[in-house]
Amino acid sequence: MASVFKNLSFSSSVIPCIVPIFFSCFFIVSHSEYLSLTTSLPSSTTKISNVSDGGEWVLLHKSIGVSAMHMQLLKNDKVIIFDWTDMGPSNLSLPDGAACRHYLFHNRTINDCTAHSLIYDLATDTSRPLFVASETWCSSGALDANGALVQTGGYGDNGIRRIRTFSPCDDDSCQWVELPTNLSDRRWYASNQILPDGRVIVVGGRKAFTYEFYPKKNDESYDKLFYFRFLAETNDQGEENNLYPFLHLLPDGNLFIFANNRSILFDHSNNRIVKELPGMPVAVKRNYPSTGSSVLLPLKMNGVLSGSGLPEVEILICGGALPGAFNSSKNKIHVGASNSCGRIKLSDPHPKWVMEEMPMPRVMSDMLLLPTGDVIIINGASNGTAGWDAAENPVFNPVLYRTYESDPDRRFVVLNPSSIPRMYHSAAILVPDGKILVGGSNPHNEYNFRRAFPTDLSLQAFHPPYLGSLFAPLRPSILSVETRDDTVSYGQEFSVTFVLSVYRADPLISVALVTPSFTTHSFAMNQRMVVLDVALLEHLSTTAYKITAYGPPKNTVAPPGYYLLFLVHAGTPSHGVWVRVQ
Repeated sequence: MASVFKNLSFSSSVIPCIVPIFFSCFFIVSHSEYLSLTTSLPSSTTKISNVSDGGEWVLLHKSIGVSAMHMQLLKNDKVIIFDWTDMGPSNLSLPDGAACRHYLFHNRTINDCTAHSLIYDLATDTSRPLFVASETWCSSGALDANGALVQTGGYGDNGIRRIRTFSPCDDDSCQWVELPTNLSDRRWYASNQILPDGRVIVVGGRKAFTYEFYPKKNDESYDKLFYFRFLAETNDQGEENNLYPFLHLLPDGNLFIFANNRSILFDHSNNRIVKELPGMPVAVKRNYPSTGSSVLLPLKMNGVLSGSGLPEVEILICGGALPGAFNSSKNKIHVGASNSCGRIKLSDPHPKWVMEEMPMPRVMSDMLLLPTGDVIIINGASNGTAGWDAAENPVFNPVLYRTYESDPDRRFVVLNPSSIPRMYHSAAILVPDGKILVGGSNPHNEYNFRRAFPTDLSLQAFHPPYLGSLFAPLRPSILSVETRDDTVSYGQEFSVTFVLSVYRADPLISVALVTPSFTTHSFAMNQRMVVLDVALLEHLSTTAYKITAYGPPKNTVAPPGYYLLFLVHAGTPSHGVWVRVQ
């Protein structure tokens, strides 16, 4: 343990532990010493790569009855999963007495008494069917500050302007609620982002070059619809390539918006483009249907509260398709996807894209932040685009992107493959135990189990390498979170008590907040990770510790709502616990 304090001059507030970890001792690392260590040491994911076993795939259910086009983790460790409602019956029956839906499908009237949505309980590995009244095909969503899912848009007269909500509950009473208020514009393939004031911005959609806000207040000045020229300019005639635009809230309160192959910094409060960013130096389309994926890399505080300003901000965008690929796929010519990634540091005075290459080309893959700060790239195909039967050559191997690895040639690590193709209309989300929940894939306009890439109703869990048995002794286990009024408040201290079998001082333990994303069509909306400043690390007994951290500095860094709190020790995350930030 003395290695923790190597080359440090001790103040009276720091008492080193000088006996082996399996004896009881007590030490405190203060905020200043902690910061000096964290700035001088490499990242935990650089020091401990945790990729020796390549991860593990586990089949949870051969069929959940619904193809997982949309997925959202809720604050009670339940996952809402749904596809679309006017495409014929699913393989999941509604309970007796539930309402049925009646609609025309392939010029015949369908009396559909099946469910197109379900709630899946991670703890019990069970699910419950849900009734959805309106059409949810290719819609968007975000969790509000109270943890309720706000779900917007869809398809057709019965869905494209609809707003639905789902509030989590611990029994079987919660159901979808269709709001009487509609969206101001038609939202099919739009994107949502939670904002610092708790509102949700809804951007774009097919032939919708506008944005608007939720909640609605029946106030014309408040509920105004805003024209957004940027979306009109990025629309490719015949292919579009600007649907499901990538939205990320930045720590200064502006939005990063990427559509097609262009990106801007946007002041949504004043309807103003702050900066047009340089284009990527690769001629690849990145948004639907040439579907790549995007992630806001972890926001590391690194002394922000002590006056160093806002955290560094980086965006990573990977995959996509060449110009014309979507139209080629209509003629059954599936053009090879792109293997390129662009990474840009927006906090630089003059941001520029730095290009990297994935180990294989990819379109329609999901990019998810892991608690370690690394990114997993999962699902997708090597050829084609999104669309009906518009792709082939599924990519079975996830790829780990090691965010903090300084050598770009060592950032990508190929992980163990799945045996199930996950292409168009598949989804993936991070869940509290650090696994990735994966489901869906249906490149057909109905359930079809006879085609080359049949509709898939299964549900899998991918165990990243850090969940391997080799790293079990390094995994922290959270006992309690001590906050005021059960809330992590902006800029205020809170403490986490945890146990740990084997303590490694190099690298130190980090405290991370991760938002649960609404994932559909290869974009994890509202995905965010904030790595907090640490004030104290205390050794309480043989295996018990307490770490005290500062809440996020303000709501532009972490919008109000429910987050998963992870401790990460030696590249190994704890099980996440829910906290409310406000």
